[in-house]
Formats: sequence, C-alpha cells, structure tokens
Amino acid sequence: MGIPRVVFPDAQGFVRMGFGQANRHQDFERIIGNSRALMKTLDLVRLVAPTDSTVLIEGETGTGKELIASAIHNLSTRRSRPFVKLNCAAIPLDLLESELFGHEKGAFTGAIAQRIGRFETADTGTLFLDEIGDLPRALQPKLLRVLQEQEFERLGSGRTHRINVRLVAATHRDLTQMVARNEFRSDLYYRLNVFPVVLPPLRERRQDIAPLVSHFVEFFARRMGKRIEQISQTTMNAFIEYSWPGNIRELQNVVERSVIVSSDGVFCADAAWLSKDSRRVSLPQPPEPADADKGAGRERQIIEDALAGSRGRVSGPNGAAAGLRVPPSTLEHRVKK
Repeated sequence: MGIPRVVFPDAQGFVRMGFGQANRHQDFERIIGNSRALMKTLDLVRLVAPTDSTVLIEGETGTGKELIASAIHNLSTRRSRPFVKLNCAAIPLDLLESELFGHEKGAFTGAIAQRIGRFETADTGTLFLDEIGDLPRALQPKLLRVLQEQEFERLGSGRTHRINVRLVAATHRDLTQMVARNEFRSDLYYRLNVFPVVLPPLRERRQDIAPLVSHFVEFFARRMGKRIEQISQTTMNAFIEYSWPGNIRELQNVVERSVIVSSDGVFCADAAWLSKDSRRVSLPQPPEPADADKGAGRERQIIEDALAGSRGRVSGPNGAAAGLRVPPSTLEHRVKK
C-alpha cells in the first residue's frame, strides 16, 4: 500500500499529515501498524514463513488475512514461484472441484476444453484458500488427500498428478465449533491447523487506526485528484473511538466515501456515517452513585440480551461483544462485575 503517513495533532483541532514509517517490521511493507497485537502476529508470520508448513489464518472479516497470506509467501523460499488465490465462498459448489483440481475435455456438460486447476497452477509455489470454512463437506476428503499425498486427478481423468504446493488457508469461522457440529472434518481441520495465526480485530489495535486513516486519505485523495492536507481532529477521534465491526475493510470504505465529500483541504467524516455512528448500540457508561441501581440493572439487561442472542459466546464475529461493538475484554470485565 505504499509508504504510510503518520499524523500529528495541532492546536487548531486538525491532524496534519506527514510522511513517516508506520511499521516496525520492514518485511511487511503493505501492512500498516505498530500495535502490540499486530506485532505479535507479524512475529509469528516471520517464524513460519521460511518453512513449508501449512498455515491457518484466523480472523474476522476485513482484518487483512489475504495480506498476511501474501506476506508468508513473499518471506518464504517460494517467493519467486506462483502465488495462487481462491476464495472458496465465491465459487459455486458445482464448479469448485474443477477450480481446485481442473478437468479434462468432456468431463461434464459444458467442459469443452481441458482446464488446469489451482493446485496444478500453484505447483512449486503457494496456494491461498480463503474462507476455507465454506468448503463443501463433499470436497473436504479430496483436499485432505492432496495435503497428505501431494497428488490429485483432474475431473474426467484417471492420471495422477504429483505436485509440490505449500497451502495457506484462512477463515473467519470458528472451525472447532464446525467440527463439533459435524460441518467440518476433524482430520482436515487438524491437517490445516499445523500453525495457526490469529489476526486481531481493529478494535483491539486502536493504536493503528490513525496511521491507517492517514494512509487511506492519502491514497484516495491522490486517486481522485483532490488536495487534502489536514484531518479534522473530531473526525480522527470518532474513528479511533468507533469499534469497526467490519475492521480495516470498513474503515477503508468509510475513508473513501469521506474523501469524496471533503473540501477545502480538510478531511472530515461523511455526515451520514457520523449520524449512523452516533446511534450505534453500546454499553452504558458507569452511572452516578444516585443512579447506580438503575444503571446497573439496565447494563445487566443489555448484557444478558446480547449473550442470549449469541448463545453465550463473548468473542468472535457472532459474539456478544461484536453485537455490542465493544472489545471482548471490556464485556468480560462488565460480566464479572
């Protein structure tokens, strides 16, 4: 994403943008941030990248799992070889097997020519399977065989092809729960989960929001031919305080929309977003002593309703914390209180 900008608040209530390096690790030029949570994740990536071990990247939607997969490939000995991507959730069920393993001419209706699959294309390189939790159960034994034996057959062919592919998979789903519900094969899960890498949500790395905002403002302003030299401090504060359930992808989209409506060289958040943000559900602030009983009762009811809706789960994309748009640690503290 280029060189990120760092931000400096001034006495006039603006954030002035200047060039600077937002990363501590020079190996991750497209990943912006210096928060402790992100640094711990990148340290794990640096450990596993030089190996050929299978990596399972876990994290909420929009946290940048594809960037991590790309970094693993670029830091590996396969960096000069193919890096092939496939989103398992984006391919129809009846086409996914062909996308993975290829097919011969006439293998099925509409197969008018031979097709090379993603595994064959990624030979000697890295294959990134995004949203692996959406892989149909009928295809899971075939994927397991490829991972174990490094061989497969194209659809409509009896010839076995041997390959040398390093697999990196990603998911926003809780695969352990899917295994418990018999929705995902346990043997495939254990084969994928050789080296798990968990990406923290943006709400757990708020220190990185300012440099991310500055970077996206610069990027979209340049692409749109607009001159933006300052960021409203009010806007920056709103961005830092917001919980970003859609993570970096949501932040990027809000910044792009806001750059469009900004004028006079000052970046201000889109008014529609601010209005929506002000109505978001949140836990009440600690009440004054006189209202303590009333406030505690209201807080308890909000938490109980959220936990009931999430079936008792606090963390994760479908957890109570995400529904309330607060960090899981905050909700756990309130629950214990």
